[in-house]
Amino acid sequence: MQLRYDPDLREIRAATYRLRLDGNRPRAELFDPEGRSWGRLNLIASAHPLDGRDTAYPTSGPVVTSATDGRVEIVQELHSSTWQSARVRLDCRPDHLAITFMISPDRPRALDRVTMLGGEAVLPSGATGAFRSGIGFETTFVPAPTEPVSFTRPAAVPATISVTGDADPGRLHGIYSPGPFCYAFGLRTEEDPVTADGWLGCWLRAGIDDCTFTELGYRPLDGGYLLELDYQGHTVIDGGWQLTVVLRPTAGPATALADYREDLRRHGLTPPVLSAPETRPDWWQQPIFCGWGAQCAAAAGSDLAAAELSRQDHYDRWLDRLAGTGIVPGTIVLDDRWQLEYGTAEPDPDRWPDLRGWIADRHAAGQRVLLWWKAWDPTGLPVDECITDQSGRPVAVDPGNPRYRHRLTMIIRRLLAADGLDADGFKIDFTQRTPSGTGMHGTGPWGVAGLHRLLATLADAAKNSKPDALIITHTVNPLFADVTDMIRLNDITERDPGGVPVPVPQQMRMRQLIARSVLPDLPIDTDQWPMPNLEQWLDYTALQPDLGVPALYYTDLIDNSGEPIGDDHLRLVADSWRRYREVIG
Repeated sequence: MQLRYDPDLREIRAATYRLRLDGNRPRAELFDPEGRSWGRLNLIASAHPLDGRDTAYPTSGPVVTSATDGRVEIVQELHSSTWQSARVRLDCRPDHLAITFMISPDRPRALDRVTMLGGEAVLPSGATGAFRSGIGFETTFVPAPTEPVSFTRPAAVPATISVTGDADPGRLHGIYSPGPFCYAFGLRTEEDPVTADGWLGCWLRAGIDDCTFTELGYRPLDGGYLLELDYQGHTVIDGGWQLTVVLRPTAGPATALADYREDLRRHGLTPPVLSAPETRPDWWQQPIFCGWGAQCAAAAGSDLAAAELSRQDHYDRWLDRLAGTGIVPGTIVLDDRWQLEYGTAEPDPDRWPDLRGWIADRHAAGQRVLLWWKAWDPTGLPVDECITDQSGRPVAVDPGNPRYRHRLTMIIRRLLAADGLDADGFKIDFTQRTPSGTGMHGTGPWGVAGLHRLLATLADAAKNSKPDALIITHTVNPLFADVTDMIRLNDITERDPGGVPVPVPQQMRMRQLIARSVLPDLPIDTDQWPMPNLEQWLDYTALQPDLGVPALYYTDLIDNSGEPIGDDHLRLVADSWRRYREVIG
């Protein structure tokens, strides 16, 4: 493929797009080959330090600095109020655009918030304030499970890909934490927008060390949008700094995600997988029983919290019930909370009087045992090994602190080593509890990079203690391939923006598509909680072998609906598992 630059029209033509420059303003309009506009790209960007605001003073429009058949380079000088130098460079290639924001400080500055494809400026015309790129597309694809369920949404609706969230309103976007740092923009809205043509992938080209932000936001307003990254003052700029966003025309959302992964790989930004496929033990593919759903069902209608029902006697009873109907899981997950305190991970002797012996009995039966692990929780740890708030209260463990990393390594060894509990790995949860806020005190790195360091410490300790240990996470991002062995699809949400229930199979197929697109070499834990009713549970149970490793959460009743699970229902699960095992050998 080649590029053609017409200096008279100030237009770049490629096989998959056209870009027309504005001679006087810091913007360019992007079209597909048929002349349909994806919108005007605003070439202003802002990097606001913690101690001020960044305003650009562009005195002219974008300038073409070089042009060949394979590349056209365009530079927009910004003349920042904050930075010694600031510019946006467009690297136009035959199949994509790379937009790079570059700044240099005259002294070290702590970075608070960065915007791309828009920012704050004073233009020669006298126009001032925030400027945005234009929305020419109708649909945004967001690779982050949310409540309400909205993978594809109108272009006027904001979105966030984050490592911070919970179940409170407006915060349930951490189910994948992080999800892929990639959006896709669709030109048309159709009955099934995922299969419509005219898509533009939009992603961040950055390695994990540069991901010291907590979220990447798509922020539309009144026909315009920009991208926003939140650094919260924990990244200090002392020398040249840059950030790149890629725009690439693509066939659809799944292709955009695959293109994003491949772009990171070609630029040397993706790590090798934690465990190569040829080294993975067969037991990783065996069906899973996770006790959380059974715990929730047992707690329904009682005064007990579900976490109080992670008990040795309950798990024995649940597994006996399953075995009586022909269900024998290869892997058992002991869920929240088998431990006395999350931070120290000592087994609770009242609930699990002989956890080591229980694990040994499961090994003797040919089964493996994973321990549920709550990421970030500091309960029981010294304050000086924690990230604290402004009052000195511990908020999270500090993965930048060598003392905490040593402690975590010793804890993992005690849980996995043959002379310890001899467990077989971890189901890691709550990665969305990554700390957030300008008033936090820790030793870094921050945000996404801090979560990666936490998981890397745990994964290294696990593999050193037991080489075939299985690490399951919900970090559905190619930058996390070196800290996870299996991706879990995570908790199921309920309704679309109109309040209509979304069938479980429908949303889980989309989650699996996202995970497969960005981490194609990793097996998938299909998860199974919470279930709205028995019918949905049966439907999803039948689908799970097509998506990944089947995971069963229930034994007696569905917690949300209170419907009992009969032996005939469990035999359907047993048949599904039998067919799955025949396929995997």
